Amino acid sequence: MTAQAGIDARGAGEARSDMLDLSALWAAIKRRKFWIIAPTVAALGLSFVAVNIVTPRYTGEAKLLLESRGGFYTLPGQASGDSGQFDSEAVQSQVQIIMSRDLAREAVKRIGLVGNAEFDSGVGAVSAVRKLAVMIGLGGHPADRSPEERVLEKYYDRLLVFPVARSRIVSIEFTSRDAALAAKAANTIAETYLEFQEAAKQENARSASNWLSTTIEPLRKRVAEAEARVEDFRSRNGLFAGPNNTTITSQQLTDLSTQLSGARSQQAEAQAKAGLIRDAIKQGRTFEIPDVANNDLVRRLIEQRVNLRAQIAAESRSLLPEHPRIKELNAQLFDLEGQLRAAAERTVRTLENEAKIAGQRVESFQAALDGQKKNVSSANDSEVQLRALEREARTLREQLEQYMQRYREAVARDTMNAAPADARIISRAVEPTEASFPKKLPVVLVSTLATFLIALATIVTRELLNGQSRSLPGAPRGPRWVSAGATEDETEAPDPVPDAPRHACVAGLLTHAGKLGQTRLDLDRPELTLAEIAERTREPVRGMAPLALVLDGAGDEAARPRDLAELLAQRCRCVLVDLSSDHAGGEAGFSELLAGEALFSDIIMRAPGSRLHRIGAGRAGRDAVLAAPDLVDVALDALCETYDWVLVAAASNDDGMVLAPIARRAQAGLVMSGRVGNGHALETAYRLSELTEAPVTLILDAEGGGPTPPVSRPEMTVGA
Repeated sequence: MTAQAGIDARGAGEARSDMLDLSALWAAIKRRKFWIIAPTVAALGLSFVAVNIVTPRYTGEAKLLLESRGGFYTLPGQASGDSGQFDSEAVQSQVQIIMSRDLAREAVKRIGLVGNAEFDSGVGAVSAVRKLAVMIGLGGHPADRSPEERVLEKYYDRLLVFPVARSRIVSIEFTSRDAALAAKAANTIAETYLEFQEAAKQENARSASNWLSTTIEPLRKRVAEAEARVEDFRSRNGLFAGPNNTTITSQQLTDLSTQLSGARSQQAEAQAKAGLIRDAIKQGRTFEIPDVANNDLVRRLIEQRVNLRAQIAAESRSLLPEHPRIKELNAQLFDLEGQLRAAAERTVRTLENEAKIAGQRVESFQAALDGQKKNVSSANDSEVQLRALEREARTLREQLEQYMQRYREAVARDTMNAAPADARIISRAVEPTEASFPKKLPVVLVSTLATFLIALATIVTRELLNGQSRSLPGAPRGPRWVSAGATEDETEAPDPVPDAPRHACVAGLLTHAGKLGQTRLDLDRPELTLAEIAERTREPVRGMAPLALVLDGAGDEAARPRDLAELLAQRCRCVLVDLSSDHAGGEAGFSELLAGEALFSDIIMRAPGSRLHRIGAGRAGRDAVLAAPDLVDVALDALCETYDWVLVAAASNDDGMVLAPIARRAQAGLVMSGRVGNGHALETAYRLSELTEAPVTLILDAEGGGPTPPVSRPEMTVGA
C-alpha cells in the first residue's frame, strides 16, 4: 500500500460524498423553502415601506483646489511659482482647518442654523423620552447648552470634508433635508475658509511689518556708525583706495615693479645691440646693422664712397695705378672708409651708453621697490583691521537691505486684497435634485438579498450541523436501561425524540466495569441507534473518523454488518470494508489495493439507491488482507481521513491474533446479535473485549426481546 493510494482514496471518497452532500442539502432547502421565501418577501416589503417613509436628505458639494496664489506684486522680489506646492500632509492639514471649531462657528452664523429645527435641538418642545432620559441622568437638557453648541453637534454630523485621491482638491459635502440649505452651507463653508486664509496671511504680514518697522531704524544707525569707523580708520592710516579698490601703497608697488621690468628690458636690449654691432664690425659687416645703415651720416658717406669708386673705375681706364690722380682718389676712398668705421664705433658707444643709463635706472627702481615693499609690509596690519571694519559694515548693510525688502513685501501683503488665499473654489455647490439618502433601489435590493442569504445560510448550517452530530462521537445520548450493578452516572438520559417509544433503542451494561453493552438496531428511527453507538465510541484522533470492528454473530440471520452500515450511511458518509467472507465474484477488492494492482476508485462500490460505500476482500481473499497488518493500517488511515465512519466487518470465528491489529486501533467494537440471549454473540463480545481497549456493544435486532440480565464471563481462550 503506497501513500499515493491513500491520496487517491481520499480524492475518490470526497468526490462521491460531496455529490451526495449537495443533493441532500438541495433536498433540505426544498423542504424548508417557506423559511427562505417568507423572510425574503417580508424584508422586501419592509424595506420598500421604510425607504418611502424615511425623510430624504440632500447633499451639496463644493470643491477647493489648494495652490499657491502668491505672485510678484504680492511678494516683491519673488517670482510667481517660487513657493512649494502642497504635499499630502499639507492637504490633510487644510482639511482639519476646514473642520475647525472656529470656522464652524462662523459658518453656523452665516448659514443661519441657530433656530433651525433640523439642527437646533432646543427649538420646540422637548419630547417625553428626552425628558425621561434627562431625569435618569442619561442626557442633558437642551437648554443647559448654548445654541451654538447644540447646533455644532448636528453640524459636524452632516459635514464631510475629504481630499480627493491623488490630487490637491478638497471636497466639502453638507447634508440637509432642505436641498437649498445643503448647497448654501457647502458654498458658505468654502467661502469662509478662503476668508480665514486671507485674514491669516494679512495678520502675518501685519505682524511682520510692525516688527520690521521697529527694527530697521536702529539697524540703519548701526550701519552709519560702522561705515564712519571705516572711513576714519582709512584716513588715519593712509589706506586710501586707488583704482580697482587697491590701496595707494599697493598701487605704487605695482608701478615700481612695472618700471623696473621696463628698465631691465631696455638695458638688456642696448647691451645686445652693442655686442652685435661690434661683432659685425670685426667681421666687416658693418653696413648690415640696421642702426648703422639707417644713420644719415653713414648713408652720405656710403654715397660718397660709391661715387668715388665710380671715378676710380673711370680713371683707371686711361691712367695707371701709380698715377697721381689714381692715388688721390684711393686716398679719398681710404679716408671715407675710416669715417664709416668711426660712425659705426660711435653707434656702438651710443648703445653702450644707453645700456649704462638703463643699468642706473634699474638700480634706482630696485632701491625704490625695496623701500616700497617695506612700506607695504608695515601697512598690512592696518589693512587687516580695515578689512574687519569693512566686513562688519558690509554685513550690517546687507542685513538692513534684507529687512527693507521684507518690510516692503509685508506692506504689500497687508494691503486689502493683496494676499489671496492659497486655494480657490473650482466647483460651487448647486441645489441637488436627487436625494442622497436613502438610495431606494440599492437599499431594497441589499436588504432583500441579505435576508435571502441569511435564511439560506441558516438552513444549510443547521442541516450540516445535524448531519455532523449524527456521525461524530459524543452526539446526544438516547434512552437506555441500567442493569444490576450500574453506577449512578449511568442513569436514564432524556429521549431526544419525545414521541419515540422507550423500548425502541435499549443499551445496557453486561459487566460491572461498563466495557460491554448492548443496543437495538432500529432502521425506522436511526437517530436513536446512532446516538447509542456514538455514546459507546471512544474519541478518535483529531481529523480522523471513528473506526469500528464489526463481528457477525454466527447462526443469526436477522442482523448483519451491512444493515448497520446502511443505517449509518443514511446520516453520514460511511464505508464498509467487508472481510467477513471470501466471496468476490471476480471483482477487485482490498487485496488488490494492498498488492498495488488497483486504486481506491477501482475497488469502492456502491449499490444503486444506496449511499453506502463498500469494499470487498478481493480476488486473493481475506486471508491475504489480514496477513499484511501494516499495509492495512495505511489503507484504513486513508479511509478515516475521507469518511465519517469506517466499519471493518470480520467473521466471529476468526483467530484473535489475526483480528488484534484492527481491534487495537478501533474506537468501538460491535457484535451483531439478532436476539437477546444469543450465547455465541456473547462469547464473541467477550473475546473482542480481550483484543481492544474500546467499548464493545452488542447490536440487537429491533424485533428482539427485552434486556439481557448480567451474565458471568465464561472461561475461554482467545482464538478458540
